[in-house]
Amino acid sequence: MSSWQKSDRGDAQDASSAPRVDGPRHVAIIMDGNGRWAQARGRPRLFGHHAGARRVREVVECCPALGVKYLTIFAFSTENWKRTQVEVAGLMSLFRRYIAKEMKALAAKNVRVRFIGDRVRLDAKLIQLMDALERETEANDGTHLTIALNYGGRDEVARATKRLAQDVAAGKLDPESVDEETLPRYLDTHVLPDPDLVIRTSGEARISNFLLWQSAYAEYEFIDTLWPDFTSEELARLCRNYGSRDRRFGAVKT
Repeated sequence: MSSWQKSDRGDAQDASSAPRVDGPRHVAIIMDGNGRWAQARGRPRLFGHHAGARRVREVVECCPALGVKYLTIFAFSTENWKRTQVEVAGLMSLFRRYIAKEMKALAAKNVRVRFIGDRVRLDAKLIQLMDALERETEANDGTHLTIALNYGGRDEVARATKRLAQDVAAGKLDPESVDEETLPRYLDTHVLPDPDLVIRTSGEARISNFLLWQSAYAEYEFIDTLWPDFTSEELARLCRNYGSRDRRFGAVKT
């Protein structure tokens, strides 16, 4: 468990008690289409990933004006290790370069950065940079940017269940007390509110193992735009669409 998970429980409480607003407070994005964007231009897939990384900055910077307090982005899944060695190595290098390059800017813009996912397979240098970025921004309370890196929803639930079982075995938790409010406290996202809106770019209409537990009642938008072409204007449009939806969470209005 990382240092931010140990110290930020009040953050989740503040988020859950905040008043509802017309637009989404927490937006989660499956950033898809980098490879196809590059290939359409006759370039290697990594060219598209670099373009996609640049797009992240614009999206993060527009969040305050849209009332988006929490932004979670899917950077690398537990299944992405199946890609070619060249692409995986290139992505890991990109993550290291992005963190090192953007660290001071993110801190200066009052962005709080967290990483979720299993760090075991990541290289030591990348983990050091991730830890450094979390420490550098831990006092910030502007946009809360969460980066899912080596993340999978099933893997997250499995890891959470293992920790929960360990607490039961150690006598720290009564198994009879376990309910649907218990498991979220063991998830990587336990300091965050659940996403209101999940967006997937590139025209694919699937959730790809992303925030499975947390998105049970999220609204979804599947759009054709490839991630490197995604703009702040499109995010604003999707946030407006969200504001027009009738969210009942299983209830019926009388």
